[in-house]
Amino acid sequence: MFPLINKRETRVNLRRIMDMRGVTPKDVQEYLGCVQNVYRWINGVNMPTIDNLYALSELLQVPIDVIVRGNRVPIAPKVIIKPLDSRQRRLCAYYEKRNEKYAA
Repeated sequence: MFPLINKRETRVNLRRIMDMRGVTPKDVQEYLGCVQNVYRWINGVNMPTIDNLYALSELLQVPIDVIVRGNRVPIAPKVIIKPLDSRQRRLCAYYEKRNEKYAA
């Protein structure tokens, strides 16, 4: 099967990683110097370009393969992103349950 990117899963995963790292869309906008694109990525309208994915991986301190979700087996081993506080732990649990619900 030809590998494809799942925009919905990627947007959910991007938002989960941002929440766990304590990074807001405004932080990403300032870091990348783009205004509307970040909200379009989070809403699943568009996907970040490879340049933006490369920059996001640096900002969020995860490999690009961890951000992007698709229909192939990941190359990188599973990266555990540790939440910083109890709010972020709750968000992590929420996103994990949400992913389990959609995977079933």
